[in-house]
Amino acid sequence: MRLGFLTAPLPDTPLMEVAGWAAASGFDSLEIACWPRSTGPSRRYAGTSHIDVENLSDTQAREIVDEISGHGLSISGLGYYPNPLHPDPAHRETVIGHLKQVMVAAGRMGVPFVNTFMGGDQSKTQDENWDEALRVWPDIVRFAQDQGVRITIENCPMIFSRDEWPGGHNIAWSPYIWRRIIEAWGGTVGLNYDPSHLVWLMIDQERFIREFGPHILHVQAKDVLIDRDGLYERGTLSGGVGWQVPRLPGLGDAEWDRIMAALYRAGYDGDVIIEHEDHDFEGTDALVKRGFLIARDVLRPYIPKES
Repeated sequence: MRLGFLTAPLPDTPLMEVAGWAAASGFDSLEIACWPRSTGPSRRYAGTSHIDVENLSDTQAREIVDEISGHGLSISGLGYYPNPLHPDPAHRETVIGHLKQVMVAAGRMGVPFVNTFMGGDQSKTQDENWDEALRVWPDIVRFAQDQGVRITIENCPMIFSRDEWPGGHNIAWSPYIWRRIIEAWGGTVGLNYDPSHLVWLMIDQERFIREFGPHILHVQAKDVLIDRDGLYERGTLSGGVGWQVPRLPGLGDAEWDRIMAALYRAGYDGDVIIEHEDHDFEGTDALVKRGFLIARDVLRPYIPKES
């Protein structure tokens, strides 16, 4: 395994500066955030564009890979997490168009994975959303195949606020749907496994890894703290709103010793990428980096550096 982090919480730091700090701090890899180059408000921990994929030439692609490699790092994947099943057709077309540009960039760079969401319409049931996925996603999958890349989908239901309730913005979080995804596109589409979501969804981590281990292509290490007072006040039907608190690995309720042991047993040997969404370590680059270092020290005993 290799230990790295997603670059999204460092939006104003140039990529090669991020890479230099990562290498000096003992990390092995980066998941590079590739949202569109745009201005205006964006979702928290989204909107970072460390590679301008829409204007990336073959020469620039090679230069980025060479510079990252020169720091002793690898690239775990390119990350862009929109909603390809958004109910607004114009929005859906825009985000799928950019997602395809990320795939083109990954192919040019020789990066194996594009990490994303399946998407969802919060007003529809999982089955209704799946029917829509069967119409929308075959074209996306074929495009990925043409670029020689694979798609990893994070198992996050995207239910954090009132405008995401009740169905969320990403249906690919339950074993119920993951079996369908693998049956339909298992050769190209796999899991970007984030344990934090299974904590508050009360899905057994070790059983999940046993069942889907061969299809886990990428791991995002994020933790979550269950606010018991908030849970008492709002109950589980609130979808986690008001009682699940994103934390860095080691500062929440995820049992990293058991999770990492299960990943090893499943034969996983890819990247473990720290995803930073912790309110206590944000606001300045110094705080964000401090958070990454805390998570590094929690996870490093499970992931010895390659000699």
